[in-house]
Amino acid sequence: MSDEKIILKAEDLDGYLTEDDQNDLRTLEAMYKDTLKAFNPVDQEKIVSSFDEMGHKMQDICAKHPNIKVFSFDTEEGAHAEASRVISKLRDVRTDHSEFIYYSQRAYEMLFRLAFTDQHSDKKNHIIVKTPVDNPVQNYAVHKIPDIDYKIQDSVMCVMLRGALLPSMIMSKEIQEYSSTDYVTPFELFKISRDDTKKENDMQYILNLKNSFFDLAEMDGKDLIFADPMNATGGSLVTVVKYLQSQGVKPKSIKFFNVISALKGSLRVTRALENCTCYTLWMDPVMNEKAYIMPGLGDAGDRLNGRDTQERPRNIIQLIADYGHNITGLYRSQLRKIEQTVLGAL
Repeated sequence: MSDEKIILKAEDLDGYLTEDDQNDLRTLEAMYKDTLKAFNPVDQEKIVSSFDEMGHKMQDICAKHPNIKVFSFDTEEGAHAEASRVISKLRDVRTDHSEFIYYSQRAYEMLFRLAFTDQHSDKKNHIIVKTPVDNPVQNYAVHKIPDIDYKIQDSVMCVMLRGALLPSMIMSKEIQEYSSTDYVTPFELFKISRDDTKKENDMQYILNLKNSFFDLAEMDGKDLIFADPMNATGGSLVTVVKYLQSQGVKPKSIKFFNVISALKGSLRVTRALENCTCYTLWMDPVMNEKAYIMPGLGDAGDRLNGRDTQERPRNIIQLIADYGHNITGLYRSQLRKIEQTVLGAL
């Protein structure tokens, strides 16, 4: 790969927003600014009523955007408690590393259902399982699952490194489990970062091609899946996809899976990218001046992977090794694909 770096600035992203989008965002910003007054001192009644109002407002806004799918807006009411519980654990400062991984897995399983299996279909696949019971004869069991081969058979996992690695492995595992052919997605790995010295109105995103591993031909005409825990500004996704398009890649579709997305990030990516759908477990109303989601959950990458030292950042193979036996054993097919992608390019 070249050592070229691709940069996209935040003001370029705002150009995709409509006047109605901007008005909706300003409304949410004003509502959240008023909510902040209830944080110090803590006014629980005001906090509850304010978030309830913002939730209804975001639901009304998202209803105008069919390519924005929010779990708590698009599923039956009985499922909302599950989403609330998972998100509350991920946000909580007391949630440790192992718990954070567990609830991240729960989150992405829910997002997979939202995107691929929640719609009723009479088409079914059958799983025939050999059980441990062999008396009086070897026993088998039959289980039906939705036939979604046509939705997943051309999927490619596009990983925007660090925080996105484990979520991408989880999504790929879900695809494999629902595939009648045991399909394991290809993995395309991008090294992208944002300049945290910048504020939201002059943010820059940097795609480092030298430390990325991907095959343009493998992505052309395919369903590209991005699974990043947080979607703040949408800049990372737009940077990668716009670069791929400049290199001749024409995706069949783009699916972006987030645990939490800021409203602005979802609006930007679905406006900027053709045939792109944003799936998020929970939507937050605003970002602060450094483009961090509020109320957010902190740095999802550090909470999933641990923090690197500035002097000795880990490469992707070291990061996978640090996941430990439980994770590497569970996602062994995905890890083989990733190793082939990285080691094959070295």
